[in-house]
Amino acid sequence: MSQDLPKPDYARNLKLIGHSDQGGRPDGVQLMVNKGHAITGHMFSKGFSVVDVRDPRRPRAVNYIPAPPNTWNIHLQTFGDLLLVINAKDMFASAEFQDEKNYYSGALGEKVGTAASSPAVRNWTAGMAVYDIADPAHPRQIGFLPVAGGGIHRIWYTGGRWAYVSALLDGFTDYIFMTVDLADPTRPREGGRVWLPGMNAAAGETPSWPAHRRFGLHHATVSGTTAYGAWRDAGLVVIDVADPAAPALKLHHNWSPPFNGGTHNCLHLPARDLLVVADEAVLDDYEDGFKPIWLFDVRDPMKPISISTCPEPDDADYRRKGGHFGPHNIYENRPDGFVSDRRIFATQQNAGIRVYDIANPFRPEEIAAFVPPQPPRLMDHRPNRPRVIQSCDVYVDREGLVYANDYNGGLSILELTV
Repeated sequence: MSQDLPKPDYARNLKLIGHSDQGGRPDGVQLMVNKGHAITGHMFSKGFSVVDVRDPRRPRAVNYIPAPPNTWNIHLQTFGDLLLVINAKDMFASAEFQDEKNYYSGALGEKVGTAASSPAVRNWTAGMAVYDIADPAHPRQIGFLPVAGGGIHRIWYTGGRWAYVSALLDGFTDYIFMTVDLADPTRPREGGRVWLPGMNAAAGETPSWPAHRRFGLHHATVSGTTAYGAWRDAGLVVIDVADPAAPALKLHHNWSPPFNGGTHNCLHLPARDLLVVADEAVLDDYEDGFKPIWLFDVRDPMKPISISTCPEPDDADYRRKGGHFGPHNIYENRPDGFVSDRRIFATQQNAGIRVYDIANPFRPEEIAAFVPPQPPRLMDHRPNRPRVIQSCDVYVDREGLVYANDYNGGLSILELTV
């Protein structure tokens, strides 16, 4: 291994071949690779960056686009010549969320003000920006969809007319599902909405769940005419999007309690009638307990049955390492990237990146791992944060190269050797 590359704390069947501090902004959240360029949203550096990875052994930061004041650009999507970027209140810069427990518990809309009858004055930008990335090193904004509320959290877009977003809108207690019409990408417009009954405070609905629970959509992924929504403490929400302008709730299935909630993202494997679902670990020192990556049998789409979970990393004592231990994100089989119905790529936060083989869906096996070293500095500005890695997102390109980023530790480019 080159001396210029960080030495991992642990590696098995994943070899580090390139690393970037993303132009001095090593904090990353969502990550996409488009035409040989990695584009990543920042958690604390207020915008997003572009890294030229055409030579993956020598990645080179080539652009940084700052966010509007008080605004997050943490999540984004690329496909073809379009880049979609969320704009939302910068939650982790706000006083009320310096203790992250306040972000992950209760109705977010009540804390941000979207659920109030008279919304507070807003000092952030809320909506979704559309960029032309025919030249991915130089994104050029061509459109914007404004929303009234906290903003958009995450997007699913794989080309074509429609994007699918989670949106914190005035009148609602938390993020809901919304479709976006991109027939004219310079003028995106809202299509339809879906929420769980009890979330529409403006219409007089009242929640049926305990006040400390977060019943809000993290995001949905779309497979065929079905959207699979990860609804945090509400589990799985399945939505019919055969007509994206009029999406319809099909199924709500929750396993929390007895399990610990935080459902973050879903990956449908249609050829095998399987659904992979990750529950996110959101508190330090294992305080929120075991958070699985589930495999569900969905041969009957209206009766998902859990058949197994991926094994927890056990090569070190991650429960006591500090920070979050457990799943954050799973790679979502992007159609312009690597697609597999057997290998699952996941980030396990302070336990790094893990690859699972699900040839036998009843007994998933970990086949590869990479744990970056302690970051040289802490990008997370919230009080009392430990200086540990928190591997956040993973992208796999068509050639099988693995790209992973971190809240503090920069972009790692990895070769899978098994």
